[in-house]
Parts: sequence; C-alpha cells; structure tokens
Amino acid sequence: VGHGPSPSSSTPGAEKREMQYRAHQGFGDHHDGVTGAHIYFYTDEAKCDQHMETFLRCIDASSGSSEDGFSAIKLTALARPQFLVQFSEVLVKWRKFFHQVAAEQGQAGQAVLDTKLEVEKLQEALANLGIVNKAESQQWFTGENLGTSGTVDLLDWHSLFDSRTKLSRPLLIPNRKTGQLEPLLSHFSEEEELQMKRVLQRMDVLAKRAMEKGVRLMVDAEQSYFQPAISRLTVETQRRFNRSQPIIYNTYQCYLKEAYNNVTGDVELSRREGWHFGTKLVRGAYMEQERERAAQMGYEDPINPTYEKTNEMYHRCLDHVLEEIKHSRKASVMVASHNEDTVKFTLRRMTELGIHPSDKKVCFGQLLGMCDQITFPLGQAGFPVYKYVPYGPVNEVLPYLSRRAQENRGFMHRASRERDLLWKEVKRRLLTGNLFS
Repeated sequence: VGHGPSPSSSTPGAEKREMQYRAHQGFGDHHDGVTGAHIYFYTDEAKCDQHMETFLRCIDASSGSSEDGFSAIKLTALARPQFLVQFSEVLVKWRKFFHQVAAEQGQAGQAVLDTKLEVEKLQEALANLGIVNKAESQQWFTGENLGTSGTVDLLDWHSLFDSRTKLSRPLLIPNRKTGQLEPLLSHFSEEEELQMKRVLQRMDVLAKRAMEKGVRLMVDAEQSYFQPAISRLTVETQRRFNRSQPIIYNTYQCYLKEAYNNVTGDVELSRREGWHFGTKLVRGAYMEQERERAAQMGYEDPINPTYEKTNEMYHRCLDHVLEEIKHSRKASVMVASHNEDTVKFTLRRMTELGIHPSDKKVCFGQLLGMCDQITFPLGQAGFPVYKYVPYGPVNEVLPYLSRRAQENRGFMHRASRERDLLWKEVKRRLLTGNLFS
C-alpha cells in the first residue's frame, strides 16, 4: 500500500483513510456471525490446518497433471481474516509514519523509491517527537547496512519493523488524527504474534511440498484491507524459497491505485536481497465490494477510477517486470489476462527486449472455459500458457464462478466474435477432412 498526500496530523481526511484497515463485520473481515462465499471464518486454528491439508492435495494434483505446474492458495484460508486486517493496519501505519517524516524533510509527493530520509535529521525528528532518544535511535541504524549511506529509504524503513527485530519497548508513533503518541502495536497482542508464526509455518509446509513436487505456489491477491499483510507474509516466504528459482509467486491487482508502487518496491527488494521475483499480474476481482466498503466506512476508494486507468496500470507494472527480466534474469511473471491488447502488448515487448518463450520467464493464464481463442494460439506458438481450474463441491465453487461471470460480463459483447471464430474453425476442419484433429 503506497502513500497519499503528506500524512501529517493536519492532513484533511487522514483519519478516514486509516478506516480502510479497521475490521468491519458486514464485509467479511470480522469474526462475528459473518459468512461469505470466498472468506473463511473460524474460532480456532484447526480449520486453518484443514485448509492447509486441502492445499497440499491441490499441490499433489497439480504435480500429477502437468510439468512446471502452479497451485494457487488463499491466505484468508490459512490465517484469521481479522488478524490479516490488524496486521495490515500496523504495516500501513508504519509506512505512513515514514511519509510523514519525509514530508517534514521536504520530500512530499516524490516517487516511493526516490524518497530517502537523511539519518541525522531522522534521528533528530524521532528524539523531538519523544519516540526514542538519539542513543537508542543510533542502534536502529546499525547492521544490515542501514544508514551506512547516510539515508534511509522505504525498504530500509520496513526492515526496521521486521519480525526478526526485537524493540526494547513498545514502539510509539504519532496518531495522525490527534498528534498524540500511541503504541504502533496497540492492537497486536501475543495471540496475534502466535498467529503470525502459525501462518508462516503453514506457508512453509506448503512451499516445501511445492518444491518437492516441482510445482510453483501462487498466493492469490484478496481485498485491499487484507493485502498489505498478505503481501508481507508472501515476501517473507519468497525470501526463503526463491533463492535459486521462483517457487513462490505474489499477485498484484492492477486496479489498485498503488499497484505500481507495490510492484516496484518488491522488485527492488528482491534485487537487493538476491532472490527471484515471481509475480502474477491481474486486473482485480473485488471492485464492487471495495467501492461499497469505502463508501460505507468513509475512506478513499482504493480502485482506479476507470477501466482505461487500470489498463495503463497493468501495462506499466508488466513493463517494469519485463525490464527486470531483461536486466537480471531473476524475475518471472504470469500475465493472467483475458485482454487481447494486453497479450499483444506482452508479445511485442518480449520481442523488443529479447525475451524468448523458451526462457520460461513469461507465461500466460486464462480461466478454464474462457478465451480459448487466446489460450490455444499462445500454446501452439510455444508460449507457456495455463488454464486456471477451480474445483471443489458445487455449492462452494458456484459462488466463485458467478463472480467470475460478473466481473467478465463484458465478454457477452464479444460472444458473437468468439462464435464466429469457432464456426470458422469447424468449416476449416470440414474442408480439410480433419474434423477431430
């Protein structure tokens, strides 16, 4: 999740934006009495373990059906949704604090990775705010090359708040609404710490099975108020398992206004730490729910205002990853799209950048039963291309399929084109005597 305007305590609407990361029981991110088609609710960890076993069977099935397969997992099935909302809130608060300090150093509005805090000024600011004294803050910037350049960027800042970092006392940061200091981890109890360890352990089990079976693991993107936590947990797993090849793929939803910031930040992190960046790019699947929730809770809509803006964002993110593939050969992308223009854009840029299909750094994905006129020509031309296959009990899979039909209802306008293509192929086969080949 990226930054908006300067997050000082006087910023109009700042407190509204933080509402995005508060649990709301009407939208399936709270425990109490809520049911939803695609989010799981439970009172204990046993259900998470059951879902993990199901995902293990999915990995086995993928391994048995194809080489270089993928298996998709959802973190709302492996961790309590309310924990993911709370963890997201903590991550977003910490990031906003970085941009608050940046604004005070005269760096408001810069590109995320171009924003660099001067360490000495940062230490003074922390001392003036009463957060830590200078001696304590100097300890923050030792080790892991932090501060050796005299500046701290957002990735350095994130590494300060890391599961491996043990702060000597609860970290206090300014509340943007009141200006008063309050604990960053005010909603983060020992129980949440345990939940964090459990979900990372489950991902560890899944990643190890995937490696054994020669399967890659795609972590699905979910609603924006879960996503900071999901991405953070996924990156932690990528750090461990993507050392020599991309086993874990993170998913970026390009209908989000902050998609480019998220992609570029994680690409840069993978480059600095030397692991393989694996990603699936999608447009996004929860637009109506996201907008309804933002309106009800009074925070800024996180979705791009138009489909054209989302297309621009998709191509911008994709181009950045393709450039990284050319630059380092340590990145891989699944172009998960039904949009013919996006597929053509990808093919053109691959040619321009000298990325060959046999490199297997770029693959394509479409949903089963959709856009076969894109899928099959790609496969015949030698590109790695996949069909995303949902399976399970009918009553559980139907809601998923109905959402896919709803988000892809624009296809109905192109149904006649697809029918014409099919009829043309039938006639070609009849005339050549190859009806069934």
